[in-house]
Amino acid sequence: MELLLDLHPDAYPLEGFRRRQLLDWVYGQGVGTFDAMTNLPTELRAELAATYHLSPYREIETVRSADGSVKYLFTLHDGRQMEAVYMPYLDRKTICVSTMVGCPAKCAFCATGAMGFGRNLTPGEIVGQILAVAGGEGLEPRELRNLVFMGMGEPLLNYTNTMTAARILLHPLALGMSKRRVTLSTVGLPKGIRQLAAEDDLGIKLAISLHAPDDVTRNTIIPTGHRNSVAEIMDAAREYQAATGRRVTFEYAMLRGVNDHPWQAEELAGLLRGLVSHVNLIPMNPWEGSGFESSSEEQIQTFYDALEARGIDVSVRRSRGKDAGAACGQLALKRPGAVAGSA
Repeated sequence: MELLLDLHPDAYPLEGFRRRQLLDWVYGQGVGTFDAMTNLPTELRAELAATYHLSPYREIETVRSADGSVKYLFTLHDGRQMEAVYMPYLDRKTICVSTMVGCPAKCAFCATGAMGFGRNLTPGEIVGQILAVAGGEGLEPRELRNLVFMGMGEPLLNYTNTMTAARILLHPLALGMSKRRVTLSTVGLPKGIRQLAAEDDLGIKLAISLHAPDDVTRNTIIPTGHRNSVAEIMDAAREYQAATGRRVTFEYAMLRGVNDHPWQAEELAGLLRGLVSHVNLIPMNPWEGSGFESSSEEQIQTFYDALEARGIDVSVRRSRGKDAGAACGQLALKRPGAVAGSA
Protein backbone atom coordinates (compact mmCIF):
# COMPACT_ATOMS: atom_id res chain seq x y z
CA MET A 1 0.00 0.00 0.00
CA GLU A 2 1.14 3.55 -0.71
CA LEU A 3 1.60 6.17 1.99
CA LEU A 4 -0.84 8.96 1.16
CA LEU A 5 1.39 11.55 2.87
CA ASP A 6 4.11 10.90 0.28
CA LEU A 7 1.96 12.60 -2.35
CA HIS A 8 2.07 16.30 -3.12
CA PRO A 9 -1.42 17.78 -2.54
CA ASP A 10 -1.84 18.41 -6.27
CA ALA A 11 -1.28 14.70 -6.91
CA TYR A 12 -3.94 13.43 -4.49
CA PRO A 13 -6.20 10.76 -5.98
CA LEU A 14 -9.42 12.80 -5.93
CA GLU A 15 -10.29 15.98 -7.79
CA GLY A 16 -12.02 19.25 -7.09
CA PHE A 17 -14.24 19.44 -4.02
CA ARG A 18 -13.51 15.86 -2.92
CA ARG A 19 -9.75 16.50 -3.02
CA ARG A 20 -10.17 19.57 -0.83
CA GLN A 21 -12.26 17.52 1.61
CA LEU A 22 -9.60 14.79 1.74
CA LEU A 23 -6.80 17.31 2.27
CA ASP A 24 -8.72 19.00 5.06
CA TRP A 25 -9.21 15.69 6.87
CA VAL A 26 -5.52 14.85 6.56
CA TYR A 27 -3.88 18.24 7.17
CA GLY A 28 -6.62 20.34 8.74
CA GLN A 29 -7.98 17.84 11.22
CA GLY A 30 -5.21 15.24 11.25
CA VAL A 31 -7.44 12.16 11.34
CA GLY A 32 -5.75 8.78 11.41
CA THR A 33 -8.26 6.63 9.52
CA PHE A 34 -10.31 6.95 6.37
CA ASP A 35 -13.40 5.83 8.31
CA ALA A 36 -13.20 9.10 10.25
CA MET A 37 -13.71 11.10 7.04
CA THR A 38 -17.46 11.15 7.47
CA ASN A 39 -18.34 13.55 4.65
CA LEU A 40 -16.79 11.21 2.06
CA PRO A 41 -19.01 8.45 0.65
CA THR A 42 -18.57 5.06 2.31
CA GLU A 43 -17.51 3.37 -0.94
CA LEU A 44 -14.92 6.06 -1.61
CA ARG A 45 -13.48 5.67 1.88
CA ALA A 46 -13.20 1.92 1.33
CA GLU A 47 -11.41 2.47 -2.01
CA LEU A 48 -8.93 4.86 -0.40
CA ALA A 49 -8.29 2.48 2.49
CA ALA A 50 -7.60 -0.37 0.06
CA THR A 51 -4.94 1.68 -1.77
CA TYR A 52 -3.37 4.02 0.81
CA HIS A 53 -2.38 4.11 4.45
CA LEU A 54 -2.17 7.27 6.53
CA SER A 55 0.52 6.68 9.18
CA PRO A 56 4.23 6.12 8.47
CA TYR A 57 4.79 4.84 12.00
CA ARG A 58 4.42 1.51 13.74
CA GLU A 59 4.84 2.97 17.21
CA ILE A 60 5.13 6.44 18.77
CA GLU A 61 6.68 7.15 22.18
CA THR A 62 6.99 10.43 24.04
CA VAL A 63 9.22 11.82 26.77
CA ARG A 64 8.05 15.08 28.33
CA SER A 65 10.36 17.72 29.76
CA ALA A 66 9.75 19.97 32.74
CA ASP A 67 10.12 22.99 30.41
CA GLY A 68 7.16 21.87 28.27
CA SER A 69 9.09 20.47 25.33
CA VAL A 70 8.37 16.91 24.22
CA LYS A 71 10.65 14.39 22.51
CA TYR A 72 8.85 12.05 20.10
CA LEU A 73 10.46 8.73 19.17
CA PHE A 74 8.98 7.19 16.02
CA THR A 75 9.38 3.56 15.05
CA LEU A 76 8.92 3.25 11.30
CA HIS A 77 7.29 0.28 9.61
CA ASP A 78 10.71 -1.21 8.83
CA GLY A 79 11.67 -1.05 12.52
CA ARG A 80 14.09 1.86 12.27
CA GLN A 81 13.72 4.80 14.63
CA MET A 82 13.98 8.55 14.39
CA GLU A 83 12.90 11.57 16.41
CA ALA A 84 11.15 14.92 16.47
CA VAL A 85 10.92 17.57 19.19
CA TYR A 86 7.92 19.75 20.02
CA MET A 87 8.81 23.10 21.64
CA PRO A 88 5.96 25.33 22.81
CA TYR A 89 6.68 29.00 23.49
CA LEU A 90 4.38 31.79 24.66
CA ASP A 91 4.08 33.22 21.16
CA ARG A 92 4.55 30.17 18.93
CA LYS A 93 4.59 26.40 18.67
CA THR A 94 7.71 24.98 17.02
CA ILE A 95 8.55 21.49 15.81
CA CYS A 96 12.01 20.18 14.92
CA VAL A 97 11.76 17.33 12.41
CA SER A 98 14.15 14.71 11.06
CA THR A 99 14.91 14.00 7.42
CA MET A 100 16.91 10.78 7.88
CA VAL A 101 17.32 7.79 10.14
CA GLY A 102 20.72 8.58 11.63
CA CYS A 103 23.10 10.86 9.78
CA PRO A 104 26.19 10.46 7.55
CA ALA A 105 27.75 13.81 8.58
CA LYS A 106 29.16 12.25 11.79
CA CYS A 107 29.45 15.47 13.79
CA ALA A 108 31.53 14.34 16.76
CA PHE A 109 29.45 16.13 19.41
CA CYS A 110 26.09 14.93 18.04
CA ALA A 111 24.34 11.79 19.31
CA THR A 112 22.80 11.20 15.89
CA GLY A 113 26.28 10.98 14.38
CA ALA A 114 27.08 8.12 16.76
CA MET A 115 24.18 6.13 15.29
CA GLY A 116 25.57 6.05 11.78
CA PHE A 117 23.35 6.37 8.73
CA GLY A 118 20.28 4.20 8.16
CA ARG A 119 18.30 5.64 5.27
CA ASN A 120 16.54 8.70 3.93
CA LEU A 121 13.02 9.45 5.09
CA THR A 122 10.28 9.75 2.50
CA PRO A 123 8.29 13.00 2.20
CA GLY A 124 5.42 11.41 4.11
CA GLU A 125 7.70 10.19 6.89
CA ILE A 126 8.95 13.77 7.27
CA VAL A 127 5.54 15.47 7.12
CA GLY A 128 3.95 12.75 9.23
CA GLN A 129 6.00 13.95 12.20
CA ILE A 130 3.96 17.15 12.27
CA LEU A 131 0.64 15.31 12.15
CA ALA A 132 1.71 12.86 14.85
CA VAL A 133 3.01 15.59 17.17
CA ALA A 134 -0.15 17.66 16.67
CA GLY A 135 -2.27 14.63 17.55
CA GLY A 136 -0.12 13.85 20.58
CA GLU A 137 -0.44 17.42 21.87
CA GLY A 138 -4.18 17.72 21.22
CA LEU A 139 -3.66 20.30 18.46
CA GLU A 140 -4.85 20.64 14.91
CA PRO A 141 -1.87 20.24 12.53
CA ARG A 142 -2.14 23.82 11.26
CA GLU A 143 -1.60 25.12 14.79
CA LEU A 144 2.09 24.17 14.44
CA ARG A 145 3.30 27.25 12.58
CA ASN A 146 7.10 27.10 13.02
CA LEU A 147 9.24 24.26 11.70
CA VAL A 148 12.93 23.53 11.47
CA PHE A 149 14.54 20.76 9.44
CA MET A 150 17.09 20.41 12.21
CA GLY A 151 16.51 16.96 13.65
CA MET A 152 18.26 13.74 12.68
CA GLY A 153 19.95 13.75 9.28
CA GLU A 154 21.34 16.16 6.71
CA PRO A 155 18.40 17.62 4.71
CA LEU A 156 20.50 18.53 1.68
CA LEU A 157 21.63 14.90 1.29
CA ASN A 158 17.96 13.89 1.13
CA TYR A 159 17.28 16.77 -1.19
CA THR A 160 14.35 15.64 -3.33
CA ASN A 161 12.31 14.23 -0.45
CA THR A 162 13.01 17.25 1.77
CA MET A 163 11.96 19.68 -0.97
CA THR A 164 8.75 17.71 -1.57
CA ALA A 165 8.05 17.79 2.18
CA ALA A 166 8.69 21.54 2.25
CA ARG A 167 6.23 22.11 -0.57
CA ILE A 168 3.60 20.11 1.32
CA LEU A 169 4.24 22.28 4.39
CA LEU A 170 3.71 25.46 2.38
CA HIS A 171 0.79 24.32 0.22
CA PRO A 172 -2.35 26.32 1.14
CA LEU A 173 -4.55 23.20 1.04
CA ALA A 174 -2.10 21.18 3.14
CA LEU A 175 -0.38 22.75 6.18
CA GLY A 176 -0.29 26.28 4.79
CA MET A 177 2.86 27.31 6.66
CA SER A 178 4.59 30.61 6.00
CA LYS A 179 7.93 30.26 4.23
CA ARG A 180 9.32 32.75 6.75
CA ARG A 181 8.66 30.25 9.53
CA VAL A 182 10.35 27.25 7.95
CA THR A 183 14.12 26.83 8.35
CA LEU A 184 16.42 24.27 6.80
CA SER A 185 19.61 23.55 8.72
CA THR A 186 22.58 22.06 6.90
CA VAL A 187 26.06 21.03 7.97
CA GLY A 188 27.25 23.13 5.04
CA LEU A 189 27.08 21.52 1.59
CA PRO A 190 27.88 24.12 -1.07
CA LYS A 191 26.20 22.24 -3.92
CA GLY A 192 22.99 21.79 -1.93
CA ILE A 193 23.01 25.41 -0.74
CA ARG A 194 23.21 26.57 -4.35
CA GLN A 195 20.39 24.20 -5.31
CA LEU A 196 18.25 25.60 -2.51
CA ALA A 197 18.95 29.14 -3.70
CA ALA A 198 17.53 28.20 -7.10
CA GLU A 199 14.21 26.97 -5.62
CA ASP A 200 12.37 30.18 -6.47
CA ASP A 201 8.96 28.95 -5.25
CA LEU A 202 10.13 28.01 -1.75
CA GLY A 203 11.82 30.92 0.01
CA ILE A 204 12.44 29.01 3.24
CA LYS A 205 15.21 30.15 5.56
CA LEU A 206 18.73 28.73 5.63
CA ALA A 207 20.83 27.89 8.69
CA ILE A 208 24.39 26.59 8.36
CA SER A 209 25.93 24.53 11.16
CA LEU A 210 29.41 26.01 10.95
CA HIS A 211 30.71 25.33 14.49
CA ALA A 212 34.23 26.60 13.74
CA PRO A 213 35.76 29.40 11.64
CA ASP A 214 38.84 27.40 10.58
CA ASP A 215 39.25 24.11 8.75
CA VAL A 216 41.52 22.46 11.32
CA THR A 217 39.01 22.84 14.17
CA ARG A 218 36.00 22.15 11.99
CA ASN A 219 37.44 18.91 10.65
CA THR A 220 37.96 17.77 14.23
CA ILE A 221 34.34 18.50 15.10
CA ILE A 222 32.92 17.28 11.78
CA PRO A 223 35.07 14.44 10.41
CA THR A 224 33.40 14.71 7.00
CA GLY A 225 34.08 18.46 6.94
CA HIS A 226 37.25 18.06 4.89
CA ARG A 227 35.06 17.53 1.84
CA ASN A 228 34.10 21.21 1.91
CA SER A 229 36.36 23.90 3.30
CA VAL A 230 35.05 26.80 5.37
CA ALA A 231 35.92 29.10 2.46
CA GLU A 232 33.81 27.01 0.05
CA ILE A 233 30.87 27.04 2.47
CA MET A 234 31.09 30.81 2.88
CA ASP A 235 31.25 31.31 -0.89
CA ALA A 236 28.04 29.29 -1.25
CA ALA A 237 26.40 31.28 1.55
CA ARG A 238 27.23 34.55 -0.18
CA GLU A 239 25.89 33.23 -3.49
CA TYR A 240 22.72 32.12 -1.69
CA GLN A 241 22.26 35.58 -0.23
CA ALA A 242 22.95 37.29 -3.56
CA ALA A 243 20.37 35.07 -5.27
CA THR A 244 17.65 35.23 -2.60
CA GLY A 245 18.23 38.41 -0.63
CA ARG A 246 17.68 36.43 2.58
CA ARG A 247 19.67 36.50 5.78
CA VAL A 248 21.77 33.43 6.59
CA THR A 249 21.89 32.01 10.11
CA PHE A 250 25.03 30.30 11.37
CA GLU A 251 24.69 27.69 14.13
CA TYR A 252 27.68 27.46 16.45
CA ALA A 253 27.74 24.76 19.14
CA MET A 254 29.87 25.98 22.04
CA LEU A 255 32.36 23.26 22.96
CA ARG A 256 34.66 23.84 25.90
CA GLY A 257 38.29 24.27 24.88
CA VAL A 258 37.59 23.38 21.25
CA ASN A 259 35.93 26.27 19.40
CA ASP A 260 35.33 28.88 22.11
CA HIS A 261 38.65 30.75 22.10
CA PRO A 262 38.77 34.55 21.59
CA TRP A 263 40.78 34.21 18.39
CA GLN A 264 38.04 32.01 16.95
CA ALA A 265 35.41 34.65 17.70
CA GLU A 266 37.57 37.19 15.89
CA GLU A 267 38.07 34.89 12.93
CA LEU A 268 34.34 34.10 12.77
CA ALA A 269 33.52 37.81 12.71
CA GLY A 270 35.95 38.24 9.82
CA LEU A 271 34.27 35.46 7.85
CA LEU A 272 30.88 37.12 8.23
CA ARG A 273 31.97 40.63 7.33
CA GLY A 274 29.73 42.05 4.60
CA LEU A 275 27.19 39.22 4.89
CA VAL A 276 23.72 39.79 6.33
CA SER A 277 23.78 37.08 8.94
CA HIS A 278 22.87 35.97 12.41
CA VAL A 279 24.90 33.72 14.72
CA ASN A 280 23.22 31.33 17.14
CA LEU A 281 25.59 30.30 19.91
CA ILE A 282 24.34 26.96 21.24
CA PRO A 283 25.54 25.57 24.57
CA MET A 284 26.14 21.88 23.93
CA ASN A 285 23.41 19.55 25.18
CA PRO A 286 25.65 16.88 26.76
CA TRP A 287 25.16 13.15 26.23
CA GLU A 288 27.00 10.15 27.63
CA GLY A 289 30.02 9.16 25.60
CA SER A 290 30.27 12.35 23.53
CA GLY A 291 33.73 13.30 24.81
CA PHE A 292 32.77 16.99 24.76
CA GLU A 293 31.57 19.48 27.36
CA SER A 294 29.64 22.67 26.90
CA SER A 295 31.54 25.93 27.21
CA SER A 296 31.01 27.70 30.53
CA GLU A 297 28.56 30.59 30.82
CA GLU A 298 31.54 32.93 31.16
CA GLN A 299 33.16 31.59 27.98
CA ILE A 300 29.91 31.86 26.05
CA GLN A 301 29.40 35.45 27.22
CA THR A 302 32.97 36.38 26.27
CA PHE A 303 32.50 34.86 22.80
CA TYR A 304 29.15 36.64 22.46
CA ASP A 305 30.66 39.99 23.47
CA ALA A 306 33.53 39.59 21.01
CA LEU A 307 31.14 38.99 18.11
CA GLU A 308 28.79 41.81 19.12
CA ALA A 309 31.72 44.23 19.45
CA ARG A 310 32.61 43.46 15.84
CA GLY A 311 29.12 44.23 14.58
CA ILE A 312 27.83 40.65 14.32
CA ASP A 313 24.16 39.98 15.07
CA VAL A 314 24.35 37.21 17.68
CA SER A 315 22.18 35.40 20.21
CA VAL A 316 22.48 32.46 22.59
CA ARG A 317 20.00 29.66 21.92
CA ARG A 318 19.21 27.81 25.10
CA SER A 319 18.58 24.08 24.75
CA ARG A 320 15.11 22.82 25.54
CA GLY A 321 14.24 19.45 27.07
CA LYS A 322 17.61 18.46 28.53
CA ASP A 323 15.83 16.19 31.00
CA ALA A 324 14.00 14.50 28.11
CA GLY A 325 17.11 13.80 26.05
CA ALA A 326 16.03 16.35 23.47
CA ALA A 327 19.33 16.68 21.62
CA CYS A 328 19.15 14.93 18.26
CA GLY A 329 19.49 11.17 18.56
CA GLN A 330 19.82 10.95 22.35
CA LEU A 331 16.65 8.96 22.90
CA ALA A 332 17.07 6.59 19.94
CA LEU A 333 20.71 5.97 20.85
CA LYS A 334 19.65 4.52 24.21
CA ARG A 335 17.39 1.93 22.61
CA PRO A 336 18.41 -1.61 21.67
CA GLY A 337 19.51 -1.81 18.04
CA ALA A 338 20.14 1.93 17.89
CA VAL A 339 22.63 1.50 15.04
CA ALA A 340 20.75 3.23 12.25
CA GLY A 341 21.43 0.57 9.70
CA SER A 342 19.66 -2.15 11.68
CA ALA A 343 15.96 -2.82 11.41
